[in-house]
Amino acid sequence: MTAGPLPDLPVPRLLLWRHGRTEWNAAGRFQGQLDPPLDATGRRQAAEAAPYLAAGLVPEDTVVASSDLSRAAETAGTLAGLLGVPLRLDERLREHGMGSWEGLTRAEVADRFPEQYADWTAGRPVRGRGGEEPAAVSERVIEALADLPPAGVAVVVTHGGTAGRLIERLLDLGSDHRRVFGPLANCAWSELVVQGGRWRLLRHNVGVQPRPEGRLREGSAGSTTPEDAPPPAQDADAVP
Repeated sequence: MTAGPLPDLPVPRLLLWRHGRTEWNAAGRFQGQLDPPLDATGRRQAAEAAPYLAAGLVPEDTVVASSDLSRAAETAGTLAGLLGVPLRLDERLREHGMGSWEGLTRAEVADRFPEQYADWTAGRPVRGRGGEEPAAVSERVIEALADLPPAGVAVVVTHGGTAGRLIERLLDLGSDHRRVFGPLANCAWSELVVQGGRWRLLRHNVGVQPRPEGRLREGSAGSTTPEDAPPPAQDADAVP
């Protein structure tokens, strides 16, 4: 599938926010378009991150849109509730469909489909597993964003693979430059804005990190400080 020209979007600023953790994330199990819920850690992550995001947003000029899968919708609901704005659910913001890998752990995929797994870890196209091609993922997300109402900023709550494909599409990175940017951790976000007629990545993989003793880092927003938040190595959906 060849991507066409990038359409003008009705929002000049995007915050791409990945959903909180699920038990499948913690176990290294591919979720794809299956629908496991947030676990207790994921709900806490969303509750901690939402006030920081909300502090920099004007409700009257903000749209909150989310994948309709429960792990994303519940994450998005924490922010929409704080802002007092409607939550727009859209199935086009779902995770990259992983075909026969969905429901399997990384170890199980490596054992059952070693050639596919080797291509995946190397960033090459994966043939024969079913699911979606990367270009199809980015195009359906672009279509969803084009249907948003005009606003100053859209917070788009989505998934690790989908966010990666969207960033690559907005920055016009071809297949040779996939995975230039590291994957989003659970409940981390990236910020993109239009400058000079092009999309520009201002911040990537920003998140709220608790201190080891469980207290949040204090920051200018009153309660938290954004920190780099790399995903755990076993997080299968972070890099499809």
